[in-house]
Amino acid sequence: MALRQALQLAACGLAGGSAAVLFSAVAVGKPRAGGDAEPRAAEARAWAGGARPCPGVWDPNWDRREPLSLVNLRKRNVESGEEELASRLDHYKAKATRHIFLIRHSQYHMDGCLEKDRTLTPLGREQAELTGLRLASLGLKFSKIVHSSMTRAVETTDIISKHLPGVSRVSTDLLREGAPIEPDPPVSHWKPEAVQYYEDGARIEAAFRNYIHRADAKQEEDSYEIFICHANVIRYIVCRALQFPPEGWLRLSLNNGSITHLVIRPDGRVALRTLGDTGFMPPNKITRS
Repeated sequence: MALRQALQLAACGLAGGSAAVLFSAVAVGKPRAGGDAEPRAAEARAWAGGARPCPGVWDPNWDRREPLSLVNLRKRNVESGEEELASRLDHYKAKATRHIFLIRHSQYHMDGCLEKDRTLTPLGREQAELTGLRLASLGLKFSKIVHSSMTRAVETTDIISKHLPGVSRVSTDLLREGAPIEPDPPVSHWKPEAVQYYEDGARIEAAFRNYIHRADAKQEEDSYEIFICHANVIRYIVCRALQFPPEGWLRLSLNNGSITHLVIRPDGRVALRTLGDTGFMPPNKITRS
C-alpha cells in the first residue's frame, strides 16, 4: 500500500516552485520489525512553492507571470464578457524578449586565505579581456551588468566593463557562489554540510526568481542583460530555466570567462543559445578552475 502511494505521488509530480520533482518513485526507508522497507518520499525544499505539472510537461507559468494567472476572474463583468477579459489579459502580456548573458568569472588565485585575497590571476585578467571583446563584438545594446559581490566577479566585471562603456553596473550578494542543491549523482570530492545547502540554496533560488523571468508587460523592446557570477549559480539557473531537474546542475561544466546565453520569449518559453562558450579564446587561454 505504501509503495502504491509513493508511486502515485511521483506520477503526480508533486514538487515546489517550478523546481524539478523531488520525489522518488521508490525511496529507501528504514526496515521495520518485519523486515520490509517502508518507502518514503524525499522532503520538499523549504523555499519551494506550489505544485507543478508532471516531469516532461512544460509549466507555462514557471515565473508566475502567465497573464491568465494574474487576472482576478472573480471580478469579471458578466455583461462585457470575453472582450473585457481579453483586454485585461493584454494588460499583463509581455511583448519583448529578454536575452540573458551569464558570464562565469575568470581564473583566480584559489589559495587566498580570505575571499578578498582570491583575486584574478594574470591569465584570468587576459580571459576577462577576451570575454569583454567578444561581448562588444556582438554589437548588442546591453542595458546593464549585474554581478556577484565576490572579489573575482567584481574584478572580472571591471575588465569587461571597459569594453562596454556606458553600460550600468549593479552588485548583488544574491549571485555569490554557493551550494544550490545537493547534486545527483553525488560526488566524492565535494561534500558541503547540509546547512550550506539550506542557506545557499534559498539564496540562489531567490536570485533565479528575481532575475530570470519573462519581460515586464511595460517593456516595449527586446533587452540584452549581462550577469557575471559563478559556475554553480549559472548551472543551477540553466537547469531551472529549462525546467530540467535542478539536482543535475553538477553534470554541466563551465570554463572561466565563458558565455552562456538564455532567451526568454514573451510567452515564457525559454531557449538556451549557448552554454559555456569559450570558442573566442585561444586554446592555451582556456581554464576551468
